Amino acid sequence: MKDLESTLNARASNAGLATFSDIASAETGRQAGRLELTTYRLAQWLRSPGPYFMALGFALFLGFWYLAVEVWKLPRFSQMPGLTTVVTEWLSPDPTYGLSIYTAEYYQHIWVSIRRVSIAFLLATGTGVPLGLFLGWSRSFKEYVFPVFELLRPIPPLAWVPLAIIMFEGSETPVIFLTYLASFYATTLNTMLGVESIDVSYIRAAYCLGAKRRQIFWHVIVPGAMPFIFTGLQISVGGAWFSLVAAEMVSGQYGLGYLINTSYTMVKYPTIVIGMFTLGVVGYATSAGVRLAGDYLMQWRARELALGGDR
Repeated sequence: MKDLESTLNARASNAGLATFSDIASAETGRQAGRLELTTYRLAQWLRSPGPYFMALGFALFLGFWYLAVEVWKLPRFSQMPGLTTVVTEWLSPDPTYGLSIYTAEYYQHIWVSIRRVSIAFLLATGTGVPLGLFLGWSRSFKEYVFPVFELLRPIPPLAWVPLAIIMFEGSETPVIFLTYLASFYATTLNTMLGVESIDVSYIRAAYCLGAKRRQIFWHVIVPGAMPFIFTGLQISVGGAWFSLVAAEMVSGQYGLGYLINTSYTMVKYPTIVIGMFTLGVVGYATSAGVRLAGDYLMQWRARELALGGDR
């Protein structure tokens, strides 16, 4: 095998082509560059006051919750579960209200919600990004479609509940559809704004260099709108979680929204808070995943931010 590789490397070198070792070295260099950039950004973040302010913010929030409910017992907080009650229930192998990190039902609720949000988010991305690109790129297309889009966008997802139940069979599809709506609007609108924010001089320069309209779309419009697209996707995944909880309260047998609603009707107040905090953690994780994907696909943007180019 090594003899074959050496022979191919020699032939490629004689022909003026890149050898296997050259390709491997280039790939190793790219990976080292990514690792170096990630390390640099992490070091800069740890040197900044950001993480310490974040820890202080969490401490103040949890401290106020503990004092208001368990120490001061303020009138408006008298019925709320205390911090120690929620933490004890959440981490208990034998929970009083039947739900903790040791119960299988807890993870089933999380998995069902993640699956629904993932499906709705992928559908919203697959339809919202192309629609937003064409809305920002074609004026005639925007004149036809955007008025209808703006008419439907202010309608809250809960207003679609009766029609969703009529249009779709079963209990799963209406929940995904209601989750899809908020995510779709955020993705489409931010993508359109990203296209419209591109300086027209770039497009004119591309035309002067002989680029065709199709080439300008793929090599100028799409990359130029990428920062807005991923900003919209971060908003979109948050909107998807917001809509999901409302949809699961109306329909569904599992999910974090269903958990919160049934816990309220059955007077399981600690379980409500557990569901809310779980929703926050999972939602933060999905938003961070979208942000990491954006940094990976827009490494030029990540380098600019890491070096302080965007101030």
